[in-house]
Amino acid sequence: MNDRASELHSSGQRVLIVTAVPAERDAVMRGLQGADYVDVIAAGVGSAAAAAGTATALAGGDYRLVISAGIGGGFVGKAAIGSLVVADVMVAADLGAETQEGFLSLNELGFGSARIAASPDWSSRLLDALHSSGLPVMNGPVLTVSTATGTAETTAALAARVPGAAAEGMEGHGVAVAAQGRGIPIAEIRAISNEVGPRDRAAWRIGEALAALEAASQALREVLK
Repeated sequence: MNDRASELHSSGQRVLIVTAVPAERDAVMRGLQGADYVDVIAAGVGSAAAAAGTATALAGGDYRLVISAGIGGGFVGKAAIGSLVVADVMVAADLGAETQEGFLSLNELGFGSARIAASPDWSSRLLDALHSSGLPVMNGPVLTVSTATGTAETTAALAARVPGAAAEGMEGHGVAVAAQGRGIPIAEIRAISNEVGPRDRAAWRIGEALAALEAASQALREVLK
C-alpha cells in the first residue's frame, strides 16, 4: 500500500461498490475475500433504484470511490462474453425524446447531459490491475438503458448514438449521478454475459459472467486499498 493509500485507509475513507442484485453482490464479495475497506450493496435493478441506493449508502459513510459493478451485454466486435469492460464514460443512452426526425438526447434537448465521465485516474488503475492479472478487459463507453436491448434495430441505433459503445447495463448512470452529486470519483465495471442484439436467452452465460466479476474483484482487491 503506498503512502497516499495508507493515509486514505487510515482516515476511514472506504470504497463503495454498487451492484443490482444479490448474485452480483455475492460474486464481488467472494472476490474481495473479506476486504474490510470495501462496502458492497445490491441496490436494485434500474437507474432509479441504483441512484437511490447509492445516495442512501453515501449519506451514511465516508467514501473516496464509488464503483458500479455487475454483468451486462457486450456489443459485438467490442466485448466478448466472459470479458470485462471498464467504462470511460457512462451514458444514459435512452434518456431523451423521440421525434419524427429521430431520437434527441438530453444534451440535444438542452436539459443537461446524459453522460458522466468515469474517473480517468481510477479507471486507469483498475484497467492496469485487470490487465496484470491476465483478465480480458477493454475500456470504452458503457450505456445505461431502461430496457435491455433485444433487437438488431435497437442495437444499431444505440451503436450509432454512442460511437464506440462497448457494453450496456441498467444501473451505471444512476450510480454515477449519486456519486457526482457528492463529488466522489466514479468507475464502472461490466462482466459480459451476452451479446447486445436480438434476444436469445439460451445464449446468455450468466454463470461465466459472474465468475469473471468475481475474478475481477479479486484482481482489484489490492488496488482498492
